[in-house]
Formats: sequence, C-alpha cells, structure tokens
Amino acid sequence: MKTACSIKALEISVNIMGKPGKIYPALIWDYNTAILVDTGYPGQLPQLLEAIEKSGVPLERINSIIITHHDLDHTGSLADILKELPQRAAVLAHQEEKPYVQAEKPPTKMTQAEALLDSMPEEGGREMKMYYEYIRANYKKLSCKVDRTLTDEEELPLCGGITVIHTPGHTPGHISLYHKETKTLISGDALMVEDGQLVPAPPFTNLNQDLAAKSLKKLARYHIEAIACYHGGLYSDAANRRIAELASS
Repeated sequence: MKTACSIKALEISVNIMGKPGKIYPALIWDYNTAILVDTGYPGQLPQLLEAIEKSGVPLERINSIIITHHDLDHTGSLADILKELPQRAAVLAHQEEKPYVQAEKPPTKMTQAEALLDSMPEEGGREMKMYYEYIRANYKKLSCKVDRTLTDEEELPLCGGITVIHTPGHTPGHISLYHKETKTLISGDALMVEDGQLVPAPPFTNLNQDLAAKSLKKLARYHIEAIACYHGGLYSDAANRRIAELASS
C-alpha cells in the first residue's frame, strides 16, 4: 500500500583520521512537514544540504530536528543547519541528552577517551588523544538549545506517527525512533550495518554495555520491517528476526 509518508537514509561520505566511510542521517516527511534525524559531523553542512536536495524535500518543509544522542558525529552540523533553514526548526532530544547537547555537561565520549589514554598502545593512543583533544576544543562551540525533551514511548503525531524508544547504553539518553506507518526503525547507534549484516554497536563505544543489551531486548518487541542505521544505512533482511537474535545472544 502506498503511504503518504516517506523515510530516507541520507548518504554522506566522511573521512575520519584518514579512513573513508559513510554516515546516514535520516529524513522523514509527508506532504506537510519534514523531520531531520541527526546532522553529521562538524563542517558537513554542504554534504547534508546536497543529500537533502537529492531527496526532493524542500528545506522550508523541515521544521523539526531530532537528535538520537549527543555524539559529535550526530550533532556536529546541528548549529549550521539551524542557521541555514529558512524557518525556525525545533530541536528535540531525550531529557537525559539535553545537558550534553547544550554543553552543560562534557560529552561522554570525551570522558571515556580521557580515561583510556594512559592504557592505549602508542599508535592507538595517538589517535585517541587527537579525538579527545578535538572534542574538548569544539563541543561547546557546537552546542545548541534543545527546544523540547522526549520521553520513552512518547508518541509524536508527526508524519503518520513516530514512537520514541529510549535505548540507553551507547549514551544515557540515546533514543531510537519507530515510524509506525512504514514499520521502520531509525536506530541511531544502537544498531549498525557491517559487511551487510546487522550488528550492535561495538561494546567499547558504549557507556554502559548492560543497558545497551537491555535496549536491544526492548527493540525486539516492535514489529520492524526495515532499519535505518546511522552507520551502515538501510537494513531490511528479516529485520525483526535479526533483532531477536541479537537480543537473545
């Protein structure tokens, strides 16, 4: 059945410490409104605007930006896109992510990196130190005001209905979004696609691995036919069954 709502994983090329890759912010839209989910790394406004243009959605339709969590690869171009939009867009995030997005607290990845620096081998330690120094130097400059906080299982009456799912573990207020009409999950960093296979985020990237595992069990309760992963793109190969496998392992 044709739906009035559409979802697209926007493909954006990145280069992190000399390694090429891709990220996939999501765009959800209908005839009246559009919602951008996450905004890419700092300095990626041109690529983000190009990806939105290719989707066919006019910038003036975007009136909400939902942040799945505060890591800089998800919030880095938030301030820039807000300035670029022809109308004011509301920024939405989980209540536990708000102080991080607003730079009232330092990013959790910064404190993780700081704790690991002394125990890292020399080569890996150099990369980790670069990452730590970059976050420390930039996170306050990239901060933005959160206009509205979200709670677990909150129903957003937008684009056919979106359920907010609090999926902590990667960060304290990490959320995933379930679009009812298309049975699509926007997973943030709770899940990723690697070599064509759906996998959870690597444990070393999670602030709390036990909570991350419990979040997978929560996702297994939803009827999901497709998953838009920020790292890896769209996955639709028996998505429900694969999530159940990951949740039980």
